[in-house]
Amino acid sequence: MRQGPEIWIRGPVAAPEPPDRGPAAPETPRGPAPAEAPGISWTGVHGGAGVTTLAGVFGGQDCGRGWPGPGDPSSVLLVARTHAAGLTAVGRAVEEFRLGRVPAGVGLDSVVLVADAPGRLPRPLAQRVRLLESAVDVHRVPWVPAWRLDGTHEGPPRGTESLVRRTRRVR
Repeated sequence: MRQGPEIWIRGPVAAPEPPDRGPAAPETPRGPAPAEAPGISWTGVHGGAGVTTLAGVFGGQDCGRGWPGPGDPSSVLLVARTHAAGLTAVGRAVEEFRLGRVPAGVGLDSVVLVADAPGRLPRPLAQRVRLLESAVDVHRVPWVPAWRLDGTHEGPPRGTESLVRRTRRVR
């Protein structure tokens, strides 16, 4: 009788404990904190949101799925796709800002929703977008077929003028 892969038999394996390195040395002052970089930081709320593409097209710091680091712009544009999972993830991230559960000094500028497919959104997703728009500034980015072939050199797509103004205002 076959029982399945070994992990099914043994169960998950816990991550190893990090080695004890003793007490951490106190940080020594290195002068004034680095000045905040001008501009904006793009932070994706899920994988495949399009952060790298948007940072390449509109400018700004690509933070991947992390928060801005020291010296990065502290003004964050949260990025999500317009599918159900993306809208759920961005809703959670906006709530984290509302509850103050983000790193000190990081501020939510707005949300950027990138189309997950060409065409109009299904009604349930459009309703969720309207709800999000009632809570925070939202910029919409349409489906851009050329981006699938790395056509980011063509510049911002039509319909993103408010996002262009926003990103250029801080340069």
